[in-house]
Amino acid sequence: MKKTLAMLMTGTLLSAPAMAEELAVVGSWSNLPLYQDFETPFWTERLPEMTDGELTAQLTSFDQMGIAGADVYRMLGDGVFDVGSTVADYTVGDAPELEGLDVPLVASDAAEAKAMVEAARPMVEDIMRDRFGAQVLGIAPYPPQVVFCKGEITSLADLEGKKVRGSGRMTTKFLEALGAEGINIAFSEVPGSLERGVIDCAVTGAGSGYSAGWWEVSDHLLTLPLGGWDPVVIAMNADRFDGLSEEHRAALLSAVAEGLEAPAWDAAQGGLESDIACLTGQGECAAGQAASMTLVEASEEDVSRAREILTNEVLPDWASRAGEEWATRWNDTVGQVVGLTIAR
Repeated sequence: MKKTLAMLMTGTLLSAPAMAEELAVVGSWSNLPLYQDFETPFWTERLPEMTDGELTAQLTSFDQMGIAGADVYRMLGDGVFDVGSTVADYTVGDAPELEGLDVPLVASDAAEAKAMVEAARPMVEDIMRDRFGAQVLGIAPYPPQVVFCKGEITSLADLEGKKVRGSGRMTTKFLEALGAEGINIAFSEVPGSLERGVIDCAVTGAGSGYSAGWWEVSDHLLTLPLGGWDPVVIAMNADRFDGLSEEHRAALLSAVAEGLEAPAWDAAQGGLESDIACLTGQGECAAGQAASMTLVEASEEDVSRAREILTNEVLPDWASRAGEEWATRWNDTVGQVVGLTIAR
C-alpha cells in the first residue's frame, strides 16, 4: 500500500503544472510610446493571457522608481527586481562593448534596424550575462534618433560649432568629429536646456521628442538617423531566470517575442512617418495636435559625410574601447549585415 501510494504521489507531482510566478518588472520611460503602448499592455494583460495565468507581473518604470536609466541593469544584476528594460546606450559606461548594438546612420528603416539588432543579439546575450548577470528576453526599438534644433539649420554641416545633446556614446563621438560640441544631458532635462540655450540641438527618437514636447522648444527637425534606433534591451536577473521551470522559461521567452518585441517592431516604420507628420504638420497626425517644425531632409552630401565619419572615426574609436574580440565579432555579424568593416 505504501509503495503504491508513493508511486501515485510521484506521478501526480510529475504531471502537476508548475506553480504560477509573479515577476517584478521595471520598464523604460513611462511617458513614451514604447512603455505606454507596448510594455504596459504586455506585462499587465498579454503575459497572463498568453501563459494561462502561469506568469504575471507587477510593472513600474525606472523613472517612476526615481532611478537613472544607467542604473537599471546594475540593479537588475543585484536582484532588486526580476526584469528590467532600458536603452542599451545608457549603460555603456559599465559595458562599452554594448555600443555595438546601436550604430548610428546604418539603418534607414525598421527592417534594416531589426536585421542589425538580430545580428547583434548573440553578442548582447553574452554581454548581459557577463557584465550584469542577466538573461536577454527581448530587444525593442525606439524610433530612429533624429535631430531637434532651436534655430535654423539646412544641412548636417550646420551642426558644426553647435552644442548638441547626443543619445549615446557613438552619437556624441560622431558629433564631436563633425565639429559640434557633444553635451551629456538626461532626456528629461532636454526641453529646459533647449529653452534656456544651454544646448542648441538634441538627438532623440521622433516619437519620443513629440511625446515629451520637444517641439515646443525647438523649430527645425533633421531626419538623418544620427543616433541609430536606441534599442531597449529587456532582460531578467539570470539567477531568477535560471530558477524558473523549463516550461516557464520557454513560455516567457515566447511571450516576450510574440507579445512585446514583434508588435513594437511592426509599429516602428509606420510610427516614424506618423511622428514626422506630428512634428511638422506635413501629413496626418494620429497622436494629437500637430506641430509646425521645419523639416530638414538629409542630402546625398550629408549622408556621404556622415558615413565617412562613422567609418574612419566612430567605429575605430569604439573598437579601441571595446577590445579586439568584440570588434572581430561585430565585423563577423553586424558588419556583414550592414556592409561595414571596422579597420584595425
